[in-house]
Amino acid sequence: MAYRETEKMRLRKAENRQRILACAQQLVMEGGFRNAQVTQVASLAEVATGTIYRHFASKEELFAEVFRNATRREVQNVSESLAQPGDAIQRLELALTRFAQRALNRPVMAWALIAEPVDPVVEAERLQYRKAYADLFEQAIREGMSEGSIPAQDAGSSSTCLVGAIAESLVGPLSPAQGGYGEATKTINTDTLVNSIVRFCLQGLTGTGR
Repeated sequence: MAYRETEKMRLRKAENRQRILACAQQLVMEGGFRNAQVTQVASLAEVATGTIYRHFASKEELFAEVFRNATRREVQNVSESLAQPGDAIQRLELALTRFAQRALNRPVMAWALIAEPVDPVVEAERLQYRKAYADLFEQAIREGMSEGSIPAQDAGSSSTCLVGAIAESLVGPLSPAQGGYGEATKTINTDTLVNSIVRFCLQGLTGTGR
């Protein structure tokens, strides 16, 4: 008689998988992907190392899912900001501001998502993450051109530039090379930094000092 997995067993496996993911994310939030070794994940999740590989084909696949879960929330936050009332510039300003503020408030995770050296499988997820932001910004820019708040331009190129500008401007303050994750943010006025980044991005879009 063929073995049939019971509902109870399926639920247990799903719970184990979610616990493994949650523990892996916790380790990434505390010290980046380099801090999240499989043995550490297993210990924190209170499972055998082999159990992790029954749920994920490799360490890279585990971390790729951690990355996807974390970035999905960040992209959703930007999407919600762009759905607020106001013209396109006002909505982009809100989205960019929230993006930068959230990154500076959670510097370790932000560094892991934006710039930490990672395996190719995770890097591929990062490229999708950047594209998701660019697609949202492109739509907002097109809406701005239609309503007249943004001058005519190549919306696709401009949206890619926005993603690159805000990500690159945060690399320095978030970098562990500055004395530790986010240590640089303790010696600067983060509100001033965020305002400077957002102003630069909007000036690039509008060609004005707005």
